Amino acid sequence: MKFVLFDLMGNHPNPVSGESFTTHERIQQVIDQAVFAESLGFDGYGVGERHGAPFLSSSPAVMLTAIAAKTSKIRLLPTVAVLSVLDPIRVAEDYATVDHLSGGRLEVMIGKGNDPRHYQLFGVNEEEQWMSLAERYELLKRLWQEENVSWEGKYRPSLRNVTTEPRPYQKQIPIWHGSASSPLSTELAARHGEPIFSSNTFHPLVKYKELIDHYRQRLEHYGYDPDKAVVGAGARGLYLANTTEEAIKRYRPYYDTYMNTDASKFNQSPFRDLEDHIQNGSALVGSADQVIEKIITYHEEFGHQVQSISVEGLGINEQKEQLERFAAEVMPVLRREIPSTVWETKQSTFI
Repeated sequence: MKFVLFDLMGNHPNPVSGESFTTHERIQQVIDQAVFAESLGFDGYGVGERHGAPFLSSSPAVMLTAIAAKTSKIRLLPTVAVLSVLDPIRVAEDYATVDHLSGGRLEVMIGKGNDPRHYQLFGVNEEEQWMSLAERYELLKRLWQEENVSWEGKYRPSLRNVTTEPRPYQKQIPIWHGSASSPLSTELAARHGEPIFSSNTFHPLVKYKELIDHYRQRLEHYGYDPDKAVVGAGARGLYLANTTEEAIKRYRPYYDTYMNTDASKFNQSPFRDLEDHIQNGSALVGSADQVIEKIITYHEEFGHQVQSISVEGLGINEQKEQLERFAAEVMPVLRREIPSTVWETKQSTFI
């Protein structure tokens, strides 16, 4: 199994210490965290995209550029690039530039996003989000793969003989499809034989498994081998301690703060509280053995090769403590137990 660390760049007072950070300090913390993750042996680092408080992650391409300059091995991902509202020309140019600055370490994860505030900002009706995403995705693919592109669509002016610059550093920039709520995202990924990344955050396992199963079924429909499907999966936070009781006690204020944000409430999570989320969802809270067991349980259902975690919201020292423990006590076991071919060689497609 491979491991990636994600951060949405939320910036609100620490619910335990009351400590708060300036925008400049919080941005620098994300860069430092990515450098630290690389030193611990994480395989990838992802910066989310949100367009409103308390998140500072409105420009993931810029953040990944800064991280690329401070790292040398770790894969870099926007998680997700909200392509449903973005101009594919701008996306093609920005991320091709990141691809060069990182020496070909870029992976682009696309999606519609799960924060509805961005639709009004960018002039897209929420009802059209899936159609907008599919159209913009098709254009982005062409802009990276072809020169002298001529194109007509609904969500931006037509193009005639356009070649974006710079051309990508990689022969093809790998694209993942963020999957959280609809088979329309898994359908789009399957049609192109590209990997999916299940958010696996706010709901029980069965909801996400249905989407992953749909993805594999549609892969077969389009002529791909579903046994070679590449899947990543997230989790609702991480907190390791010597006992479950200690982990719950220490993590609860962070969990409650995050789940009470407007962005989280939008996802209508059915879990009553942290204990319910641990028992019936993906929260990685407990001893190292319990976290390993949970990830293996999810792997048996999802067949995922990449696991993402987040320590966002914790104090800086706690973040380092949790990442060190995860890297020392969890990652080695899962690397042995769950094979993964992802990122073994630079490749443009996984199917």
